[in-house]
Amino acid sequence: MSERTPRPMKLIVSLLAASLLAHTALAADQAIEVDRIVAVVNSDVITRTELRQRVEQVTRQLSRQGTSLPPADVLERQVLERQIVERLQLQLAGETSLRVDDVALDRALGRIADNNRMSMTDFRKALEKDGISWERFRDEVRNEMLLGRVREREVESRIVVSDAEVVNYLSNPDNAAIGQEEFNLSHILFRAPEGASPEQLARLRAKAEDVAARVARGEAFDKLAASYSDAPDALSGGNLGWRSAERLPGLFAEAVSGLKPGDTTPILRSAAGFHLVKVVGRKGGSQAAVPSQVQQTHARHILIKTSEIVSDADARRRLVDLRERVVQGGASFADLARQHSADISAAKGGDLGWIYPGDTVPEFEQVMDALKPGEISQPVQSPFGWHLIVVEERRVQDVSDDRKRAAARNALRERKSEEAFQDWLRQLRDRAYVEYRLEDR
Repeated sequence: MSERTPRPMKLIVSLLAASLLAHTALAADQAIEVDRIVAVVNSDVITRTELRQRVEQVTRQLSRQGTSLPPADVLERQVLERQIVERLQLQLAGETSLRVDDVALDRALGRIADNNRMSMTDFRKALEKDGISWERFRDEVRNEMLLGRVREREVESRIVVSDAEVVNYLSNPDNAAIGQEEFNLSHILFRAPEGASPEQLARLRAKAEDVAARVARGEAFDKLAASYSDAPDALSGGNLGWRSAERLPGLFAEAVSGLKPGDTTPILRSAAGFHLVKVVGRKGGSQAAVPSQVQQTHARHILIKTSEIVSDADARRRLVDLRERVVQGGASFADLARQHSADISAAKGGDLGWIYPGDTVPEFEQVMDALKPGEISQPVQSPFGWHLIVVEERRVQDVSDDRKRAAARNALRERKSEEAFQDWLRQLRDRAYVEYRLEDR
């Protein structure tokens, strides 16, 4: 599979907690109120009811996390901007026929229920007991999955790390021990519009300096992030969670290397705008030895991509038929891959060569690792489409140098990922038609 990436599809665990606490029922006097439009997003609209429900959900989530709440009007503006950016991504998914079918959605819901140690029936009852509409919760999870797939397709799959970058990375003594230390960071992004004028940048920097001064005076960083950050994680107080140094954007990693927990960086400048980064915690400092031997898998696959013409159900059905032809009819997997696979590996009979752990997306790798040599999988879905996988053979290889290069390549990919995503969001937002009507009450 040519589009290899170690990044999993993100199904954020906090989605469940936030949704379980969301208040969905409107008061009786609100139920008869005529709904109003608070924003026009291209050809779509966001209504006051949608905004109110999301504000209530975010308020409960921030309160549960202990994050200081910004003023109500500031929070409302921040929530609306998050909804606009989210709506733009979902519109793009719809325009390009990117979908999450019911089979994939039900699997995701099953994983959420399992993570909460509930059966699906008990999980649904728990939601309903808390006043959560099952259909609305399903829609939230589906949208979260779609957002992850949009990011995977539009950003992650297009990140390129050259061999020269890997060599330069490994030649830097600071990168010799990959994964040496972990940081828990929070950040505030002041996003600059594409092609910003010097005057716009000056105003944005002045805003960043004002917020930096407020941080220095002791104001809560998470409250300021929720009030002013343009990053997608603003409404969680800007927290990035624990990340090893190589998984941080290079700008952040360099800026926080000498800081203690509680310290905040000076204002940082990137292509996306201006940043403030706070070190919430740091740990580690010793590097486990890179294993000298790892298990590799030689595999083939057949990829069927979905489109307006080919639905998820159609893709899965086609692969079931192809599997039957191999298992029962004795057809050659390689020949079928040449005829039917939508991956560039089709020309080689679907041959992916020797695969290292972490080379493929988790959905693919998990199924591949469970197969015995010669065994063919059932259809499996990944962000790239639907696959049949066959394992040819396995081996244990002495690959310490190869693994260092692979780890360096993954580190560079991680560093580029967040910056590329922020830049892509900025372009998506700047190209959109957005009309605010929040003042219309």
